[in-house]
Amino acid sequence: MYPNPICRRRLPHIYPENAPIFFTWHLHGSLPHARYSPLTKLNAGQAFVWRDRYLDTTRTGPQYLRNPEIAKVVVDSIHRGEESLGQYQLHAYAVMPNHVHLLITPKIAASRLMQSLKGFTAREANKLLGRSGQPFWQRESYDHWARNPEEFSRIKRYIEWNPVNAGLCDTPEDYAWSSAALNPRSDCAEPPSRPRPKEPGRDLTPQAPLRSESSS
Repeated sequence: MYPNPICRRRLPHIYPENAPIFFTWHLHGSLPHARYSPLTKLNAGQAFVWRDRYLDTTRTGPQYLRNPEIAKVVVDSIHRGEESLGQYQLHAYAVMPNHVHLLITPKIAASRLMQSLKGFTAREANKLLGRSGQPFWQRESYDHWARNPEEFSRIKRYIEWNPVNAGLCDTPEDYAWSSAALNPRSDCAEPPSRPRPKEPGRDLTPQAPLRSESSS
């Protein structure tokens, strides 16, 4: 195992070496605190589903990633992290209008690679927006490590079907800003089960990704 400190609330934890990790992060201001889920009534997995569903359906707040130039910056940077920097092995991603899903196997500390990815894309995106010194990404990131091949496949399908579930396209391979567009014969043929959050306390997704905060 190697040190890979990403904080879950206030307690840092360490991932097993070569563990695939699912990350989600979103634009600064896209999830106002007034719209945060009632965390005291939801477990970590339920809170993730609640927030991801909100980000998929909201039509308010910043949606800079709808801009093809900015979306391309993020996609190119994701591939750069694997191909040029050698920071991880890339498995799947989807760049949504206001958030990003990423499934990778890190080769360096996850906090370090996330800081690199988010920092570079924030600077480049702000240049395209004609601004500087303003936050682009929300500080928090969300992470969950895939504990077995079945969970890995489930998370990969979740990512590549997210644009379909959000109403952005008809099939995963139709969405230009995802790994499914480059690998149309990947294992995303069947849509994942995705219950919609309703009553607080209801177990919406027992195996949903956990929430955590990173220093990136």
